[in-house]
Amino acid sequence: MSASAPITQDVVTLPRKSPETGKVNLVGLTRPALQSALVEAGTPEKQARMRVNQIWQWLYHWGVRDFGAMTNLSKSYRAMLDERFEIALPEIVSRQVSADGTRKYLVRIAGGHEVETVYIPEEGRGTLCISSQVGCTLTCSFCHTGTQRLVRNLTAAEIVGQVMLARDDLDEWPAPGTGTGEDGPRLLSNIVLMGMGEPLYNFDNVRDAMKIAMDGEGIALSRRRITLSTSGVVPEIARCAEEIGCLMAVSFHATTDEVRDKLVPINKRWNIETLLGALREYPKLSNSERITFEYVMLKDVNDSDADARRLVQLIAGIPAKINLIPFNEWPGAPYQRSDKSRIAAFADIIYKAGYASPIRTPRGEDIMAACGQLKSASERARKSRRQIEAEAGIGGTA
Repeated sequence: MSASAPITQDVVTLPRKSPETGKVNLVGLTRPALQSALVEAGTPEKQARMRVNQIWQWLYHWGVRDFGAMTNLSKSYRAMLDERFEIALPEIVSRQVSADGTRKYLVRIAGGHEVETVYIPEEGRGTLCISSQVGCTLTCSFCHTGTQRLVRNLTAAEIVGQVMLARDDLDEWPAPGTGTGEDGPRLLSNIVLMGMGEPLYNFDNVRDAMKIAMDGEGIALSRRRITLSTSGVVPEIARCAEEIGCLMAVSFHATTDEVRDKLVPINKRWNIETLLGALREYPKLSNSERITFEYVMLKDVNDSDADARRLVQLIAGIPAKINLIPFNEWPGAPYQRSDKSRIAAFADIIYKAGYASPIRTPRGEDIMAACGQLKSASERARKSRRQIEAEAGIGGTA
């Protein structure tokens, strides 16, 4: 684990063999789990830790997928690894590139299910938006993913595998023997858990995948370069601070319980007051600088001056910034994007209250890769506008 990541005690679960190959996949195993697997395969305990370090570097620093290429291991040990283990990643089914350079990957995982992963290039950096579940159970009425039923959680291998696939596509693995930073700025410099699913409803797998991503001898992303976005699963927020320690974003989107109950139905379980109570503690627990409040701008729903003033009052005392997200429309969406002038006026009120209020530039809209638009093609539920409105309790909204 990198020095910047919080130290926690690992609970080691022995990995399962693939029913297709009879081998154990090394991708997604934490260091303790990898060590246990190697010992189980006959590696002497005194050597196992060293072997973990060697294999880890090949897997996550140099991106090597062939045991035969791990040249600092003996030929007999490489043969054992090849017989007992595999290095298996999800499969990229399709790759779309937006006019603005955004890349959207349709990724197939075990069972034939598919999720979407999005890479967003920016000047001097690049952000990968990854998924944590197939579908979503939260049914947020403005979110396309929310209209798709939850199929299952992704495994740690399938979560960190998205990062590895993107680095493959970007050709960003350092050559063996070289360091990560020797070829200039990293193309994949940040991770946001803002794709399909609610990360805190798949906590253990998300935690293990992010520990791998943060490990200083592998992918080596600082915890401050990883942002987890939750709709407000209050009991897991403190665990996230203690066991992952990454930055936190919250899908807020409303300033009254009445409106948030419709937009983000989990609010009926943990209301705004309860959620804000947990968020006030997060920066202290995780040593995080500030909370990001995500606020999608919906015309005539949550975009008034009164909403802006209430938002400022609600978050008073929380180190925060507010990301204003112009609504990204999708087929059958029951909402419209707020007018540019309305978004600007909303942002101005927040800015004058002393908070950063950037207006997110929609990216990848032409390939349905923008915020709130992700939904895998094979699992797409064909719901009418009327069905979506009825489920959200917003009949009559334009």
